[in-house]
Amino acid sequence: MLDFEKKFYSEKVKFIAGCDEAGRGPLCGPVVAAAVILPKDYINEEINDSKKLTEKKREKIFLEIIKNAISIGVSFIDAKTIDEINIYEASRLAMLNALKNMKHNYDFVVTDCMPLPTETKPVEALVKGDAKCACIAAASIVAKVCRDRYMKEISKKYPEFEFDKNKGYGTKKHLEALEKYGPIEGFHRFSYDPIKCKQLKLF
Repeated sequence: MLDFEKKFYSEKVKFIAGCDEAGRGPLCGPVVAAAVILPKDYINEEINDSKKLTEKKREKIFLEIIKNAISIGVSFIDAKTIDEINIYEASRLAMLNALKNMKHNYDFVVTDCMPLPTETKPVEALVKGDAKCACIAAASIVAKVCRDRYMKEISKKYPEFEFDKNKGYGTKKHLEALEKYGPIEGFHRFSYDPIKCKQLKLF
């Protein structure tokens, strides 16, 4: 059971927000972060790091999180901003925005290894936090599901890139489409290889 965050509850800490992101690695699309406050006594053994769950399982648990969470905030940072400030800072910005987008106060923040120095509330950046804290794992699921749904919608406009299948990662089909059609302005990350180097090495 993921319950590491329970050690942070106290007389002053009643509500803990967990933050995580999805989409650092893809060659295109946004990086998406979520912030989730779960009830202190909420238990769901199925909640886990989103990367360890199948898409079907993530969708199922996503609905449970939406139903039971005290508050959820989500933020999308587009490819243009990622190119301008780099993916690490874009991920941090997405987390800060996700916290702002929640409709509930929080007393403490736990993240998956991301320091938030400008956050006004106390922050604990935990290594492999999504494998320790239920609220971080829940945030990872929300972020991943929201991003995947977005990529599926974008795929309808650009079916040749198969974003519904690869979610923007550099699969062979994606790289072949890049070589044939070129990158999509405003959507592909021009600071990323192979787009930056213009050397589309298939793998």
